Parts: sequence; C-alpha cells; structure tokens
Amino acid sequence: MTDLHDPPEASRRRLLIQHCGAILWPSFVAAGLASMVFFAFVDPLRLRDISFPQHAISRELGYTLGFFMFWAVTAAASSVTWYLLRPLRRNDDDVPLG
Repeated sequence: MTDLHDPPEASRRRLLIQHCGAILWPSFVAAGLASMVFFAFVDPLRLRDISFPQHAISRELGYTLGFFMFWAVTAAASSVTWYLLRPLRRNDDDVPLG
C-alpha cells in the first residue's frame, strides 16, 4: 500500500523492490526444488568427471553451482513472465469510437 505523502521516488523504489521480490522469491523456491530433484539422481562428482575433468570441483561446490544455475534459469523465466504480464500503456488513439 502506498501512502499519499510518499514522494514519487519512494513509491518507485517500493515498486521496484516488489517486482524484484516477485521475480526472485518464486525462482529461489523453484531452484531449490529443481536442485533437490536433479541431485537426487545425479552426483556432482560424476557430472564433473564428464564435463570438467581437469578442474578440482568438490561435491559441495557442485551442489552450489547447480543451485545457482537453476536459480538463474528460473529467475529468467520469472522475468519473462513478469514482462509479458505487464499492463499495456493506454493510448487514447487506439480506443475505438462508439
């Protein structure tokens, strides 16, 4: 809820925080669930041996990188959804007469 006495900059900042929260929170939960399901079947050390055998990546680092990868992908999906669901700017010239 916005207060009538808030300056426009404060309301814009509040709106930006709400938009970021609406994008990042669901993507965080989805990334957590995706990580649990993915790593229930895939061992990060075996994945490292297949993809990057020359790098010393621990199991914990594999879990962390996997989580952040899932978080980035789900945040991108949430951002596209937010972008597509934005209200259109109303232009009086586009309103049909009658």
